[in-house]
Amino acid sequence: MQKFTKITSSIGPNSESKEVLLKMIKKGVDVCRLNFSHDTGEAQGAKIDLIREISKEVGRPIAVLVDLQGPKHRIGNFETEDHYPIKFGQKFVLDNDSTPGNSQRVQLPDTDVLNSLKVGERILLNDGKIELKVEKVSENHIETIVIRGDEIWSRRGFNLPDTEVETSVLTQKDREDLEYALTKNPDWVAISFVQKPEDVEEVRDFISARTSHPVKVLAKIERPNAIEKITDIISVSDGVMIARGDMAVEIPFEQVPAISRRIIRECRKMNKPVIMATQMLGSMVHSEFPLRAEISDVASAAYLRVDSTMTSEETTIGNNPEKVVETMAKILTFADQDAIDNPYDWSRVENIPENDWSRSVASMAYLNKASAIVVFARDAVATTQISCRRPDIPIIAVCNEDVIANQLCLSRGVFPICDSKLFGQRDAFNAARSFNISRGKLVIVDEEKISLRVLD
Repeated sequence: MQKFTKITSSIGPNSESKEVLLKMIKKGVDVCRLNFSHDTGEAQGAKIDLIREISKEVGRPIAVLVDLQGPKHRIGNFETEDHYPIKFGQKFVLDNDSTPGNSQRVQLPDTDVLNSLKVGERILLNDGKIELKVEKVSENHIETIVIRGDEIWSRRGFNLPDTEVETSVLTQKDREDLEYALTKNPDWVAISFVQKPEDVEEVRDFISARTSHPVKVLAKIERPNAIEKITDIISVSDGVMIARGDMAVEIPFEQVPAISRRIIRECRKMNKPVIMATQMLGSMVHSEFPLRAEISDVASAAYLRVDSTMTSEETTIGNNPEKVVETMAKILTFADQDAIDNPYDWSRVENIPENDWSRSVASMAYLNKASAIVVFARDAVATTQISCRRPDIPIIAVCNEDVIANQLCLSRGVFPICDSKLFGQRDAFNAARSFNISRGKLVIVDEEKISLRVLD
């Protein structure tokens, strides 16, 4: 049995040793996510070097995904206590005064936020446990009323579900982090708190001005205004992450599944890989076994034909990162092989014309009961497009550049191999044999030529 849905794993303190990371990759990790909200610079660079070393050791491409912190907004510090209770109905002020705060006020260091907030808009703290509503806006402070109270802590992040902040998607920290990361030639860069398509274009311009390495740009969808502009954002991105954590704070949580399904459909329509993220196996931070609901969540993502599911703190600070990956791989493998839906139906995506070439490839493979599709990939475009038709047979991508093979690690059902000899000779048979396919029909895609051959 093969796992078609990929695994993106966050790498942190409990998974950054060679011993643990090697075990995780052997258990099924396809993409390693490095969260630049935490370690930066040389610490992350050492992880990238280690991932490349292990990739060569196991003889399999592994993608490196650099995840930028983005404009994460935080309140200031409090005076004698780390936190204060604030209650429903009381007034609370956010200002630009650096004096430590108290139960009546606290600093809001970001002038961009102070200048962007308007009367009636909401401010959410502590993952939405505290809700403030803006009542008055002045030049140097915001007066709010507490709609939902709780304890408020120093330096806690907050969300602005109603506000589009007029600021760059790249903070100074992000610029410094990305400048360094580009020296290590990452395969993907993820942008946090995307609000509009221009944010993606800003990051792409930043990258292209500093390297000729073909880095892919992935937009993290977590804000309401990003959801409103989702089609435009997907169209300028190379891929999307459904970041359900912040999304479920900024929009009503009951809407998250429906919005996720819409994003998946749009990504498939526009031939872009999509990652499902946040708390997929969250209980395994401490437990050896997942919750039954978590098992269903991971399987449901596979049934929705996402390209990848993701682990977060389960593999960064969890007790057993290897076990987490093994568990996710088992769930995905079984779900991928569970033919609840006719595979041919999954090649039919709304607004994709009947004569679309990638749809024709998927249909040819299905109707001829092919064992695999072999693509000679000069870049990731054609293979990704075929993947987005979701044929339920392996797509073997023969590449002559490591970066192309690495980037295709994120695409569902794609098994990339970097072999200049196989690529140069257009040797589809030996490419298939390298993945234990010894007989059957092969659909072969070589640029504009599509052919069907029999492997005996």
